[in-house]
Amino acid sequence: MSASPKILLVKLSSLGDVLHNLPIVWDLRARLPDAQIDWVVEEGYVYLLKPLLSRDGFRGIDRIIPFGLRRWKKNLFSLGTWKEFFVFRKILQSTTYDVLIETQGLLKSAIVCSLANKSSDAVIAGLANATEFSGYEPLARSLYNQSVQVPVKCHAVDRSRWVMCSAFDWPLLERSNVPQFYPKKFIENIPKSAVLGLSPPYVLCFHSTAREAKRWANEHWIALGKDLAARGYQVIFPWGSAAERAVSVLLAEQVSGSVVPPRFSIEEAFAVISGADLTVGVDTGLTHLAAVLDKPTVEIYCDSPRWKTEGYWSNRICNVGDIETPPTVKEVLGSSLKLLQQT
Repeated sequence: MSASPKILLVKLSSLGDVLHNLPIVWDLRARLPDAQIDWVVEEGYVYLLKPLLSRDGFRGIDRIIPFGLRRWKKNLFSLGTWKEFFVFRKILQSTTYDVLIETQGLLKSAIVCSLANKSSDAVIAGLANATEFSGYEPLARSLYNQSVQVPVKCHAVDRSRWVMCSAFDWPLLERSNVPQFYPKKFIENIPKSAVLGLSPPYVLCFHSTAREAKRWANEHWIALGKDLAARGYQVIFPWGSAAERAVSVLLAEQVSGSVVPPRFSIEEAFAVISGADLTVGVDTGLTHLAAVLDKPTVEIYCDSPRWKTEGYWSNRICNVGDIETPPTVKEVLGSSLKLLQQT
């Protein structure tokens, strides 16, 4: 294979999944500094990739190709939708790829690979099997020419690396090769001052998640919040929907001095998290964002397996609880105070 292959990464969504796929950009660059690396991602998550765009003195992602499937599905019979799709296809097909790496295992992602232009001997690598508690569609395998078997219990970062290494016939990267996510300079330059009117010291409490069973009990959040507030921290209860805001208001009413902030975008989330003394959150994308930014983070697991997404790359991350064994307030508070003492 050429020393400068054209590589297409396909990881469409969601927030946490995109974040846990970022290390393979660094892994590829370390071995193939002259490669072209493009990435297809759902349009709502483009900002997660922008800090890794190639620019003067830095080589990362050369081209981000936005994909609007979530929005298109709502207007499937609109002429405008199909015009947008054909523009997307034209952009996708403007490059002939040598290696395509699809780490999601879903039919929609595999179809994106099938739409791309490929060299005659291109490798199209994807998952050969499901991992526990992850979405997987076996039909997607029919659109790869290299199906990669991974352990049934495989962390999201490790799974992406497994597929990447197989695509290039490289030895599997061990965890001792610590994954990188965002450039250090980018993290250092995230603005922290008075974002959304918040002033340190504050602690972010991400209580919301897409699946109700993954939530930590409201009474636990209130007990944790009261303790942190008594120690001089302003407790922040973010939200993303009307239902989540109602819960945030309910929690804030019980915790002195706490705040329910305005709804914020993914772009604003970087600054909100960067300015926090600590982030405590359930297994959800914004909690994982705090972890990949290497900010003090307590990840709470209630109804999802810890091995699947836990932050293992930094001593500034504490993972508590596990599937069907939510942590106690004492456990979460103990981890929180341990991390706060480090700051």
